[in-house]
Amino acid sequence: MERITQAVVTYFSCVMLSHRWEENELLLQDIQDKAVYELNSVGGVVKLQSFCKTAREAGFRWAWIDTCCIDQTNNVEVQTSVNSMFVWYRHSALTAVYLMDVPPLSKSGALAKSIWNKRGWTVQEFLAPKVVLFYQNDWTLYLGDHSPNHKESFAIMQELADATGIDPRALVAFRPEMKGAREKLQWASARVTTLQEDMSYSLFGIFGIHLPVIYGEKKQNALGRLLQEIVARSGDISALDWVGKPSEFNSCLPADIASYKALPHTLPSLSEDEIQTSISSLRKIVAVDSACKLYNLLENLSAPRFANCRLHLPCITFTVTEVIRGHAQNQKVTYEVKVKGLMDLLIITEDKLPARQTLLLIYPWNRDLLELPSPAPDTQNVEDYSVSRSLDTNERGGTGSRWRASRLLNRVRQHDSESHMRALRLIVLLGQPFRGFLLVQHGGEYRRIATDHDIIAQVQEMASVRKMMDVRTIEIL
Repeated sequence: MERITQAVVTYFSCVMLSHRWEENELLLQDIQDKAVYELNSVGGVVKLQSFCKTAREAGFRWAWIDTCCIDQTNNVEVQTSVNSMFVWYRHSALTAVYLMDVPPLSKSGALAKSIWNKRGWTVQEFLAPKVVLFYQNDWTLYLGDHSPNHKESFAIMQELADATGIDPRALVAFRPEMKGAREKLQWASARVTTLQEDMSYSLFGIFGIHLPVIYGEKKQNALGRLLQEIVARSGDISALDWVGKPSEFNSCLPADIASYKALPHTLPSLSEDEIQTSISSLRKIVAVDSACKLYNLLENLSAPRFANCRLHLPCITFTVTEVIRGHAQNQKVTYEVKVKGLMDLLIITEDKLPARQTLLLIYPWNRDLLELPSPAPDTQNVEDYSVSRSLDTNERGGTGSRWRASRLLNRVRQHDSESHMRALRLIVLLGQPFRGFLLVQHGGEYRRIATDHDIIAQVQEMASVRKMMDVRTIEIL
């Protein structure tokens, strides 16, 4: 078996290259039907020859480089390649990262400063593979580290983590998923690509998404389609947390991925002891029926979705009662905003807040606040079954029936008690500061007003459940 495995690794495994494209890169048409080592060693030929030599010296017979292994003139092949890139790098036997601007004998820190670290495509080209080696511009190993996998180097991974803001655990063992969308978007927020649409296309694999590749659609549409897919498929609304200019695709989405660069405002969290203390206080002043009604309203909300570029967003809404214009600076105006049921807010925006049109401050709904229990397996306890069966058989119509009725009543009471507790916990959580959106109504439609900072709102009284009862799904353009 070992001999078979070795043969497969030797003859069929492939080495992938991750690099920064230069002006004189070779394309498929430049090398087709030609021997690589017989080409004149000038310009991009040198990099190609050196990469192939490095792959061969590492014991592999196949090497792949995007510049000349994808037919850039074939739209179908380009689309397939964009959607398959993450998988290809994932299954590489080795990914060689070529740092063209890192000279020989460089010290720690050179990797962090490399232009390779500023490009959009290199995020997935590093996260996807399991084995990676960094090479300096003379094709010697970075920091002289001759270990078989630089993902196992604490020094290199820490340098990369500090430079990218990506957790070292994700750098070493990344899994594509939509969970934590806001964090992943931040990883790419300071990067650039030659073609504007590629900034979004390069993230398809990170989120495990397959979408059409439409060069010429412009970056707002490409980013809009990506974010629309993330929100619609995962229900994760963290992608709506941004500051900056809104997209023409939808006002709840940013015009540029750079809008995710700033870290979201850190909201305070309660300890379990604090939650229990608040619940004890609420029991005296909040009607449990009202709390349960709100809980049920929120539990029955549908997931957020997009239709024809319109976001259908479940939320708790609060009516803006007064807008007071303050000072203006650099085209931005500060407004004092009064909202029914919420503490007063200061909002800074380039948009002019209307005095007569309807304004809403919304609390985008997050189902995690329901704290729903995990589904129980559909099985019955063997001991309970045997006891019940025995009583049912031997005491039919007598004690057994009363016993079963008592058990059923106890279960109902326990269920009610748990439901009441979850409802009160929800009120406590809703009483904490939250990240809200300001919407303006035009006719029967709403648009989000963009701000240059997070809007952090808080209800005036945690016990005032009735002020949180305006629960609905709003269609936002």
